Amino acid sequence: FRLALIQLHVSAVKSDNLQRACGLVREASAKGAKVVALPECFNSPYGTQYFKEYAEKIPGESTQKLSEVAKECSIYLIGGSIPEEDGGKLYNTCTVFGPDGAMLAKHRKVHLFDINVPGKIQFKESETLSPGNSFSMFDMPYCKVGLGICYDMRFAEMAQIYGQKGCQLLIYPGAFNLTTGPAHWELLQRGRAVDNQVYVATVSPARDEKASYVAWGHSTVVNPWGEVIAKAGAEETVVYTDIDLKKLEEIRQQIPILSQKRCDLYGVEMKK
Repeated sequence: FRLALIQLHVSAVKSDNLQRACGLVREASAKGAKVVALPECFNSPYGTQYFKEYAEKIPGESTQKLSEVAKECSIYLIGGSIPEEDGGKLYNTCTVFGPDGAMLAKHRKVHLFDINVPGKIQFKESETLSPGNSFSMFDMPYCKVGLGICYDMRFAEMAQIYGQKGCQLLIYPGAFNLTTGPAHWELLQRGRAVDNQVYVATVSPARDEKASYVAWGHSTVVNPWGEVIAKAGAEETVVYTDIDLKKLEEIRQQIPILSQKRCDLYGVEMKK
């Protein structure tokens, strides 16, 4: 099946972001994409100072638009993420919609991005956001998909659980920055893909040098052999790739690590 990653230029005007995102979803669908993904924080600038102002309930304005365009195009749409307000708390949340417009999954970012690299970058999502407390998977006729958001990708155990549960594609809407992006963005994706013999796709906003938080860009797809099979630059663009599940099965047969794990010696388990 064809997967499209929309590396969207995100502005401070929510209505513009929604309109442009939906337009690019339609374009991707017209070019044969059956599964389309948007970036992290696609309807709002990324930053702790913005989350409260741009936050919405789910369902709400942004998710309604996603539902409508998924149904109109008859595709599976991974709606990047938006700041969500629920019960007085804020979350960084990804919603997924099926070809009938129904919501199939809602993933709240589990691992909050609290880092301090002296002289380079300091960021603390936990100043405003609360963490999600669950894994998020959904089924398509093509395969099962596991969801994470950005910093979630650094936690190998999460990807391993998704692999154990039968996911063949992991999708991470994310916005690494100009410090962590060049160092770890591709490395982490290739690691998650090889460790679990799955496809891994990441979707970043386009780079905006004038933003308070400058995203690295480089939305990427990695195959289960660890090869980068599609990659964007820094600008707004749509990346297309064909996901070949036959190749995934071949790789798992050639190097059968999943059946060779020593579960008598070690294990990673899902607690809830």
